[in-house]
Amino acid sequence: MISPTDQIRAQALTLGFSHCGFARAEALESWRPFYEEFLAGRDFTGMNYLERFAEQRLHPELLLPGVQSVIALLMNYYPEERLPEEENFIVSTYAYGHSYRKVVQERLQQLISLLEELVPGSRSLGYADSGPVLEKQWAQRCGVGWIGKHSILVNPQEGSFFFIGIILTTIPLEPDTPAVDHCGNCTRCVDACPTNALHTPYRLDINRCLTYHSNINKGEIPEGIRGQFRERIYGCDSCQDACPYNRKAVPHREPAFNLLPGLAALRKPEWLSMPEEEFNRLFEHSEIGHMGFRRLRRNMELSEGQRESG
Repeated sequence: MISPTDQIRAQALTLGFSHCGFARAEALESWRPFYEEFLAGRDFTGMNYLERFAEQRLHPELLLPGVQSVIALLMNYYPEERLPEEENFIVSTYAYGHSYRKVVQERLQQLISLLEELVPGSRSLGYADSGPVLEKQWAQRCGVGWIGKHSILVNPQEGSFFFIGIILTTIPLEPDTPAVDHCGNCTRCVDACPTNALHTPYRLDINRCLTYHSNINKGEIPEGIRGQFRERIYGCDSCQDACPYNRKAVPHREPAFNLLPGLAALRKPEWLSMPEEEFNRLFEHSEIGHMGFRRLRRNMELSEGQRESG
């Protein structure tokens, strides 16, 4: 007889997830000191929700009363090809295609339908970077990867280019063995960070992170960060590109994550002359579109200003 976990795992792979793991739904109190230190004394422009829902992140029963298990799922987004570098700006690979939140959330809901069939009357909630859930911590407890020195989840078989989906469920499920850290003495991600945002391994200094400043920060860019954009206009993959585990990365098979045709055709002249109406049309359903036209223009101006001053 096939166990519930085997049925769920098989269905997850059918839905396009690469890895699936299980853990008991317990309080994450051991992470409280780390999380509180992360929040203390930092300016989270556009990310105040991190502080507002801290207790829900640490206690899943506050999100789903009666929760018994957590399911962690990884969906690959590693691209088969990257944007041309010549006379071009740099866009993080996770923004190449359609918005990942919608894609992952839809697959989570399909998997939740299976859970409801397996155990009628059960309740489940799915999260894809869409709620107060510590996705990476749960993924590590579920055994699908460990949190690396760059603060990103690393799967030992395929690296770190994954979106994480989390399901909380009232169904008791056999837990997997939590993943262990395999970073060892390696500091390649730390050394590769252009702004020294990983000066303390495993603790991302978000106030120095280019991804935060280019994608999320709606205010002023600190002077020490302004000079580090260097062609980047959306995100930064430097730490992931440096990780030796990403030598094992294989291209995804999800059509929604393929390079948007309009994005693939752009070079600097087209980026710089793009009107807002064209931006809205090209990136309506993408992460770049969520950033907004004004921040795109700001990032391009910073990148071009650096090149001219250099």
